[in-house]
Amino acid sequence: MEVSGKIKWIDETKTYGNNGFRKREVVVTTEEQYPQHILVEFIQDKCDLLNNFQLGQQVKIGINLRGREWVNPQGETKYFNSVQGWRIDATGAPASGEMPPMPPASAFESAPDQDNEVEDDLPF
Repeated sequence: MEVSGKIKWIDETKTYGNNGFRKREVVVTTEEQYPQHILVEFIQDKCDLLNNFQLGQQVKIGINLRGREWVNPQGETKYFNSVQGWRIDATGAPASGEMPPMPPASAFESAPDQDNEVEDDLPF
């Protein structure tokens, strides 16, 4: 499965427990009629995949859905879901509503004069 959108938030890598379990989270905002803010977690060696990405960047993330069952001390069964990323790719530059700046006039050179100009017969 995949989720695509713009990076809204990237967390730092966090380490848990005595065995050094690592987790890093990113939130991607989808671009659809009703945008969704999807939290994706990268674990262990996959945390480093986020190092080269920044806020506002368009990405496509390969994900796996994970589900867990947990029985609390009162005997009630609870279920938890998570979205784990295993790949992330840039899909384009950050969107901008502005046109690129116009180069200065000095960046353009004049057309060379031509001695053999052909006269056209157009009426204007």
